[in-house]
Amino acid sequence: MVGSSIAGSAFAGAAARLGARRVVVLERSPGRLEDRGVGLCTHNDRFDELVRAGHLDADTRRHRLTVRRWITRGGGGRGDGPDGCGRPLWDQPFPFHSHHWGVLWQALRERTPEQVEFRLGTTVKAVGTEPDGAWVETDGGREGHDLVIGADGYRSVVRAAVCPKAEPEFAGYVCWRGSYDSALLADLPGGAAPWPQEQCVTVCYPGGQLVIYRIPGLEPGSTQANWVLYAPTPAWLRLDGPTSIPAGSLTDGQLDGLRQLADRHLPPYWAGLVTLTPRERTFLQPIYDLATPHRTAGRLLIGGDAATVVRPHNTSGVVKALQDADAFERAGREAGSRAALLAAYDRERTSAGRELVRLGRALGRAQVTAAPDWSRMDEPAMTAWWQRQLTGDDKGFGGHALGRTG
Repeated sequence: MVGSSIAGSAFAGAAARLGARRVVVLERSPGRLEDRGVGLCTHNDRFDELVRAGHLDADTRRHRLTVRRWITRGGGGRGDGPDGCGRPLWDQPFPFHSHHWGVLWQALRERTPEQVEFRLGTTVKAVGTEPDGAWVETDGGREGHDLVIGADGYRSVVRAAVCPKAEPEFAGYVCWRGSYDSALLADLPGGAAPWPQEQCVTVCYPGGQLVIYRIPGLEPGSTQANWVLYAPTPAWLRLDGPTSIPAGSLTDGQLDGLRQLADRHLPPYWAGLVTLTPRERTFLQPIYDLATPHRTAGRLLIGGDAATVVRPHNTSGVVKALQDADAFERAGREAGSRAALLAAYDRERTSAGRELVRLGRALGRAQVTAAPDWSRMDEPAMTAWWQRQLTGDDKGFGGHALGRTG
């Protein structure tokens, strides 16, 4: 296993449950990953499916969301209401759980069977496949395995071997991200009162949107404010593939640009929420997407972001990763050979990945690059606009139903 994040941990557990005598997970980071503070969401139905399938515990710590309130700024900066929260457009039912990346990852690690060996601080330089096995190359040399699974993210070494020509494609815009302890909300006018606990907020403006929701904190009983601000690409950003400007690395000038963007486009309360974020909790991520033409080659297999990079609009990233591992495990139980396992996994998840990427692109156009004039929108218009974005019998927002084969 190359990579030990959410997808890697889930695949490692699946391989062990299938009876692998030895599962080795190679992770380039030298330490544990639980301090990653990014927020994630799972649809209630998808979460329940993953619990029933044995990938998550029913008591996995999470925060309950029930409504997504769409908001825009009042005309000319006026009309934002006495609390400075802006003009409501629509209260959309939103049956989701939110998660802290590190809390969810820790829950998956605790479920990992004993035969899984984690090797931290190990960088995989190359991988390859042979008729009777596969190999990985690290600083310690070359090591053979029956199967190599790549769960090594956007810049996957394993994907480069499985699909050499598949590269993530830049969407043309970025997202600023941040999170911090909800106690800091007391510094805002009105404190936390204008933002109900169960509410996910989406603030729309020309050229972007801000999505805000609470997530569990690292300490049980605590919560964090988590936000994602979609915006035009800053003039200073030099793209070098699907990477981010890490938390703590933004300069004073770059942070000033973020504050000016928030003040210019967001109602005062939400602009204040963004600019409360400490430097060490603020980062920038260019938006990319990728659907690989296939997911296996010989004894190599890819999953998670190594196989499919989906825009965050889908609200399906963690579900996608866990469903990849579930498809691998189901194929292993039902197939009569390793070749049949790989073929079944490839068939199901390649198709699902393409659909998720198509939906993410449609949502990106509708909400960012070709969004409507928000000043003219109201609840009936918002409802109709949302339905136009979703097509097909299984629309995929929040992820497809578990086990769906296309």
